[in-house]
Amino acid sequence: MLRYADKLTRVPASVAREDVEGLRDAGFDDEDVLAIAEVVAYYAFVNRIADGLGVEVEPWTPAT
Repeated sequence: MLRYADKLTRVPASVAREDVEGLRDAGFDDEDVLAIAEVVAYYAFVNRIADGLGVEVEPWTPAT
């Protein structure tokens, strides 16, 4: 699941049917796969909105 999430985040155009099949082989059903993709996409969306608006990190947030 984490490899799929990382790939979907970093190189979304490279995600293929085989990646989804890998999740199914690991025991995830179609609803699970959809939920994983939705969460990854939501975080990417929110981060790009924040970055696009110049939202700054709160001072109490640890630096990465």
